[in-house]
Amino acid sequence: MESKRAIIAIALSFVVLVGWSYLADHMGWNGQPAPQAQQEEAAPQSAPQAASQAAAPAPRAEAPVFLPSAGREVTVATPLYKAVLHSGGGVLKHFSLTRYRTAITAGAPAVDMVDTASTVMSPLGLLINGQPSWNTGQWSFDGGDLSLGAGQSGVLTFTGEVDGVRVVRELTFSADTYLISEKVRLAPLADARTVRLGFTVGTGNLSPNGGQYDHTRVAWLHEGSFSEKTSASDLEKGVLETGTLSWGAVMSNYFLVAAAPVDTTGVTLKGKLQEGVYRVAMERGDVSIPAGGETTVACNYWFGPKDRGLLKEAPNQLSEAINLGWFSIIARPLVDLLEFFHKYVGNYGVAIILLTVLIKLVFWPLSHKSYKSMEQMKKLQPMLQKLREKHGDDREKMNEEMMRLYKTYKVNPAGGCLPMLVQIPVFFGLYQALLNAIELRHASFVTHLPFTDMVWLADLSAKDPYYITPIVMGATMLLQQKLTPAPGDPTQAKIMMFMPVVFTFMFLSFPSGLVVYWLCNNVLSIAQQWWMLRKA
Repeated sequence: MESKRAIIAIALSFVVLVGWSYLADHMGWNGQPAPQAQQEEAAPQSAPQAASQAAAPAPRAEAPVFLPSAGREVTVATPLYKAVLHSGGGVLKHFSLTRYRTAITAGAPAVDMVDTASTVMSPLGLLINGQPSWNTGQWSFDGGDLSLGAGQSGVLTFTGEVDGVRVVRELTFSADTYLISEKVRLAPLADARTVRLGFTVGTGNLSPNGGQYDHTRVAWLHEGSFSEKTSASDLEKGVLETGTLSWGAVMSNYFLVAAAPVDTTGVTLKGKLQEGVYRVAMERGDVSIPAGGETTVACNYWFGPKDRGLLKEAPNQLSEAINLGWFSIIARPLVDLLEFFHKYVGNYGVAIILLTVLIKLVFWPLSHKSYKSMEQMKKLQPMLQKLREKHGDDREKMNEEMMRLYKTYKVNPAGGCLPMLVQIPVFFGLYQALLNAIELRHASFVTHLPFTDMVWLADLSAKDPYYITPIVMGATMLLQQKLTPAPGDPTQAKIMMFMPVVFTFMFLSFPSGLVVYWLCNNVLSIAQQWWMLRKA
């Protein structure tokens, strides 16, 4: 009797196990079990549709039956940012930078790389055959929010069916960088396919208070060469570039939103400014998906500041987004020196002054030689004027006599200019370094006007609110002109005297960090000229 019961129990257990496996395979229970909350939120289906979907065999033996779920928000929180995505396709709704604020005032909101306007354009969304996948397909998400501490990383997986293709997006977030890595797995629901796959990023105006020196623009790296378009009219027409593209981005002097496909060959960049939103898509048009198999395509994204240290470690030469112009070979060491001084003094304004003093000391011999040459030329001016009067109609003879005069008195007519020309690359290099150093954004020098509560140089990346430093800078230029030997040509002398006025108006809207550098440089030049005059 006991043996019969044992045989019946074993048989029933076998039936239960086989029946469960059968139902799990055909009902999708062993694939992605939907939580109760998601099942309640799922879009309603008619009974025949639900039965048809449940009975349909899976397109590939190892793939679970796809069960779309209602969209919801998914949050990723790290020490650097807070990202909010929508489960319906994995598009971004917000990306707030924890360490950067929109203003220096207390309680200012964090910089959001995806504002309300750009949310409509669905940044981080995939394009399948040129169509947005997030509103043309069906999606599901199985998981929850991510909260990452230092050194941690996490993955969000979004599964969808778009245009006859099973799409699995795996987005990896890291707590120590602004880089987001993605792997897209594509599998056909029927026959083999070839699709166009596009990775998109988008954002609003990244430099609302930047003025004419900080434009939001579209930039890209084509075969190692940096290019950008800043004109709004050009961007409204659209940007199109094809070839070996390391990355395409929307950026300002301080912030970067970029897409960087892992396979950089045969990529098409499409950029556009539309309704106040800057958008970039990096497309591949030759993604082949075999029948019964799958293809994986990878891409990296950057949503964050132009942090030199972090970008240096990023793939696809993303560090080239910090473009310092023709004199970058000079500008980069100057930024390093600025950081070096800041470590010791803790104030970027003081660091700029120390850097200016160092540069002035390095060029002291050249400046000294230039001043001596101008003094010598000043002594020759009466004789040169006589030669002009004597040989005014015979330019060849006049030049010959002038060269003889220079040789007799051992004067180099270009001696006053050449030392200055050598310093021009350094000036432009430092100009680019200070203009693009995110370290200066919201960095203070003298927070309030002395003996007042009026906010003054509290942000070295913004202009002087009271125009004090540009006006003082113009006055120092005028004084410097008075100390410098006047050129022999009266017209040239008048032009030189007009230069301080021109520079003052130019510097009124310059970032105050640049004005501090130029003002300090003028003061040091005046001190040098005064010392040389006294010595003479």
